[in-house]
Amino acid sequence: MRCLGESLMNREEFTNVAEEVLDSLPEEFRSRIQNVAILIEDFPPSQGNVKHGSRKTLLLGIFHGVPATKKSTFDIPTGPAHIVLYQRNIEAICSTDAEVRHQIRQTLMHELGHYFGMTEEELKDV
Repeated sequence: MRCLGESLMNREEFTNVAEEVLDSLPEEFRSRIQNVAILIEDFPPSQGNVKHGSRKTLLLGIFHGVPATKKSTFDIPTGPAHIVLYQRNIEAICSTDAEVRHQIRQTLMHELGHYFGMTEEELKDV
């Protein structure tokens, strides 16, 4: 049994799972992901204490940038888009490594949906 706030995976393992998710995407999607960094952080900067199992209040990941569908050659370059996965929040809603792996995949796919221009409403069924 793990204590609240105790990490299920070290950062390297967590990062490797995120990389495996990206590598497992069909080539037609992977080839369209350009100039997007995947970052892993413990918590969002503005978050308070983590409450175990409080899924609705925890931010698991976020996409920062201009969706690929909104980019224009006339845009002023702003640097790469990036997706941040919040490791400790993902782990807080999971009990096993298998659940963490599944949640990393779900969260990364959700944030990639935003990269491809999908709204929260459109992503509910994905």
